[in-house]
Amino acid sequence: MRIYRIIPILALLIITLTVNVDAQCKAFAKKVCLPELGAYTHDGNYHAAILVEGEEAELYKTFYSDMDYRVAICGEDKLPNVEFKVLDSNKNVIYSNKDAGFAKTWDFKLQSSQQLKLVVKVSSFNQPGDTPASGCVSIMFGFKMKK
Repeated sequence: MRIYRIIPILALLIITLTVNVDAQCKAFAKKVCLPELGAYTHDGNYHAAILVEGEEAELYKTFYSDMDYRVAICGEDKLPNVEFKVLDSNKNVIYSNKDAGFAKTWDFKLQSSQQLKLVVKVSSFNQPGDTPASGCVSIMFGFKMKK
């Protein structure tokens, strides 16, 4: 009977911790990453997650022609470099910030509307036996209408 009292407490604890981590990550995205969009209009979405060294996340987003875009990628200071690649529907790499010294932003425009895949990866610099770093990583999108 004792187990029936523990299960609801554990479930509540897990839910509370998850909501707290999500809220902290969203606050990080607003405070640190949103300013990276500069003069671009934020699309209103906050894409952020806790990632561990060596871990990657994928995001699909549709971009339209006749618009200028900025993608901003931010990771907490305790994390190693955050790499992001942009791939087209044929899995061709359109951009990699690794080739640009791990730049935090990328400005671009497309000739035609298309869905692109963004792959974000936290580099792994830990030595065997070290505890890998983890922290919030955010992806923000901004746009400008062509004049």
